[in-house]
Amino acid sequence: MSDSRENTRIYNKNKFKLGLFGMNCSGGLSLTKAKERWDASWDNNVKAAQLADDAGLEFLLPIGRWHGYKGETDTQGTTFETLTWACGLLALTKGITTFGTLHVAFVNPVFAAKQMVTADHIGHGRFGLNIVSGWNPVEFGMFGVELREHDDRYAYSEEWLDIVKRIWSETEPFDHEGASYKLKNVLGKPKPWWGSRPILVSAGNSETGRNFAAASADCLFTAIPKIEDIKPKLEYFRKVAPPGQLRNIFASSHLMARATRKEAQDYHHYIVYEQGDWESAEYAAGFRGQRLNSWMKEQDDIKARLISGAGYPIVGSYDDAVETFQKLHDLGLDGLALGMINYVDDFPHIRDEILPRMERVGLREASGKA
Repeated sequence: MSDSRENTRIYNKNKFKLGLFGMNCSGGLSLTKAKERWDASWDNNVKAAQLADDAGLEFLLPIGRWHGYKGETDTQGTTFETLTWACGLLALTKGITTFGTLHVAFVNPVFAAKQMVTADHIGHGRFGLNIVSGWNPVEFGMFGVELREHDDRYAYSEEWLDIVKRIWSETEPFDHEGASYKLKNVLGKPKPWWGSRPILVSAGNSETGRNFAAASADCLFTAIPKIEDIKPKLEYFRKVAPPGQLRNIFASSHLMARATRKEAQDYHHYIVYEQGDWESAEYAAGFRGQRLNSWMKEQDDIKARLISGAGYPIVGSYDDAVETFQKLHDLGLDGLALGMINYVDDFPHIRDEILPRMERVGLREASGKA
């Protein structure tokens, strides 16, 4: 067990860190009907978490989702709520950092602060918070919460987070008078594990979102644009962040790696063109159209891209995957949150093939040394 939050695995010496992304959701990230598509049962989540923990991966990142993408598969239509999900997995793992992904507009900050401290104690300081301002009007309607104008959402998130930080740090009751909350006699006990706040992560692609994430987060998630555009984007984040605060910048990726490039490409064809849920892709492309990242919009077939899986696509041999990791690291990225078709069945490709290659090229320390 670590002796401080600074010594948790997410802050280890590995040059390129890896985590699993979206396994709390049915289908994971892919809109496919393939028989091996991800079954997000609790038992499968535990298996995947323990595989990742034992292999030395740094983190688990869930998706906060309340409505799915319809079609035959309704990917992400069945999901686990992420704070209770994190509590369960923190109790059943040893070293991996586990995040909760929270739409801050849906939960009172006083209540949420107590929930997250509970998770942090369960994991002995391995809990992290992924702060989400939200965008989905269907989900906001489900909660009966107003979907504010874009920049106003981040102003709300900033106030919400300020309240939570005070609850975690202050020892005397305080009042809060703000635009969204007017609170009296606020106090929270116990304090977070080690007396330091949980790791904060955020993701933002608009200018306002990027500035909020850079100013507020210890670790930041961003979309990978065209490969040649990523370096200035990462330099911008590090420039606007407070000195010493921004420790890691990660991106999301969907990984299909096999022994040969042809095997991976054939599998990709099977997942997308033989087993794709095109009805779901039609819905997702229309519903998410205004939010699709610029690099995704430039794809020849957005629907095929969505079926394959959200995030930067890595389809190729094990060597191809590690070469891509090396290129992204050289451009300034600190790691990837990985989606896969099946987080349990596909994990041996990471553990037995990709991690050893990463060690050989110096992207990761030998197992047990990081």
